[in-house]
Amino acid sequence: MANSTFKLCALSIGGVIAFAHIGALGHLIRSKGPQYPVINFPAGDYSSYKVEAGKEGYSIEYRANDPAILESQKSLSLDKTKKGLFGGGNESRREWRQDQYTMDGTRNLGGATLDGEGKSAKDIECIVADAGARSQGAMAGTSIAAGVGVPAVIGIPYVGWLAAGWVSLLGGRLGSEAGSTVGSVFNDC
Repeated sequence: MANSTFKLCALSIGGVIAFAHIGALGHLIRSKGPQYPVINFPAGDYSSYKVEAGKEGYSIEYRANDPAILESQKSLSLDKTKKGLFGGGNESRREWRQDQYTMDGTRNLGGATLDGEGKSAKDIECIVADAGARSQGAMAGTSIAAGVGVPAVIGIPYVGWLAAGWVSLLGGRLGSEAGSTVGSVFNDC
């Protein structure tokens, strides 16, 4: 009786596994046709795009800011003859002006514009000093973590390599913050 029950259980489990494999193979074999990429273009008032698709492939032309340049052109021609008691004269004046505008209507002056008052020389010096201090602190923090923390966690089974990477990243982040603090103290920022 026990032998018959064992055979029945083995046959049932085998049937379930066989049915699952046939279903998985059917799912893999069934073709869904060609898959096309879905591209969501950011749409705005001044954006445009053109898509051409065919059997050979597809091409996309997208402009995020169309029209990119707004222009204004003005010209003035003045020819004037003066008449008077003490003599006359001729005045001839020609002026030509071409301006480019941004989308919000401000005139393009040919360079970057700053919002507000801008930054002083001391502010720029502090930003540069902070960047250098963060870089040096991150390097020192990573070195200390690699020398002290990594050997302590590398021996953990299965995840030691992952823990060693975390320790190195944490050392770099803490060193960067410490370097920023020390740099701001020494540079009066």
